Amino acid sequence: MIVRVYPENPAPRHIEMIVNTLKNDGVIIYPTDTVYAIGCDMKSQKAIDRLCQIIGKRPEDANLSLICHDLSNLSEYTIPFDNRIYKMMRHTLPGPYTYILKANHKVPKLFKNKKKTIGIRVPDNSIPRAIVFALGNPIVTASIHTAREEYLIDPEEIHEIFGSQVDMVINGGPGGAEVSTVLDCSNGDIELIRQGKGEVEVVEA
Repeated sequence: MIVRVYPENPAPRHIEMIVNTLKNDGVIIYPTDTVYAIGCDMKSQKAIDRLCQIIGKRPEDANLSLICHDLSNLSEYTIPFDNRIYKMMRHTLPGPYTYILKANHKVPKLFKNKKKTIGIRVPDNSIPRAIVFALGNPIVTASIHTAREEYLIDPEEIHEIFGSQVDMVINGGPGGAEVSTVLDCSNGDIELIRQGKGEVEVVEA
């Protein structure tokens, strides 16, 4: 199934349909402010296992992140961190950044591994943020790409390739081909791991 959703004003009925899919162990492909991504409800272990199978990773090896609506509930998934890092996050989010933070005890249970860190994203795209807000908790996510690791920008092409493997592809218009910038803050410093779409300018405390 492919559903057209307009990022300028996502229709509540479409968001409700997407949320119902997620609550029923569904896996979706959706737009972000960078590339298209694949995601599911963080509370559904069945869906997380399916997502990992689709991207060809074992749950314990998959490099998964959490898509959040904002920064208000970070303490539910992370260990407290320095105010300088929080200030940097507030300065850059919503935006094309993934912050790696030290995870609390909930995260290993979530991913069925000994994961000590978690990637956090708050994309500057109203579609995923509306989905997460309506769902009431973050979604587990990974970038979606072809076997050649090419990022597809046409949602119709994405649907042709992956539509049979997921429950829904959300057509939010053309996607990007540039991934997020990854900043590792798990050791108290702000370290650039991957330069992507987001420019890096460290905010002073």
